[in-house]
Amino acid sequence: MAPRVLVVEDAEPIRTAVGIALGEAGHEVCTRADGDALERELAAFRPDLVLLDVMLPGRDGFELLAVTRETSNAGVILLTARDGVEDRLHGLRTGADDYVVKPFVLAELIARAEAVLRRMGRLRTVLEIGDLLVDVEAGSAARAGEPLELTATEYKLLVFLAGRAGKVVGKLQLLTAVWGYDDYAPNLVEVHISALRRKLGPDLLHTVRGAGYVLKAADG
Repeated sequence: MAPRVLVVEDAEPIRTAVGIALGEAGHEVCTRADGDALERELAAFRPDLVLLDVMLPGRDGFELLAVTRETSNAGVILLTARDGVEDRLHGLRTGADDYVVKPFVLAELIARAEAVLRRMGRLRTVLEIGDLLVDVEAGSAARAGEPLELTATEYKLLVFLAGRAGKVVGKLQLLTAVWGYDDYAPNLVEVHISALRRKLGPDLLHTVRGAGYVLKAADG
């Protein structure tokens, strides 16, 4: 089952962008503009992780953090434009798992959200696709028992694709997840995909013309 993430953010552009990025990363997402019904959302949606804006109308993020801690075992990441050390320390001391300052790169937010989910045991850390084994926690990959020598970028690409094995992933998704770029630069993706395919072998990583790429077992 995909991890469930609740996003409480009053700025509509941020709320929409974060929701889309989390969905594309394979998570089940629920978004809300305020925390007025947080208790009901925690009970009904049962999130594994809650992303809370600190400066919300009505109850602020710190108050909602306390509510979450009292009624749920979900992880919590605070989102805020307030970057003072005291604010960050206050958030962490009152139970937040992480604290992300705006403006942020979506790729970094997703990575930090997944790091919290992994620490909580809500996200698989070992991915198997045929004879390919990707150990996310150890930062290693092997095929048929033979370690793969990958660059940092190739490894990030592999982890993202392996987490969505069998599903077509578009170039824009890869750019956002791996590089955090808003601009569309397909050649950048193509170069690194080609290098990764040479190391994996041609039978695992496939191009879907006009759509993107899919990682799947040779017999899948």
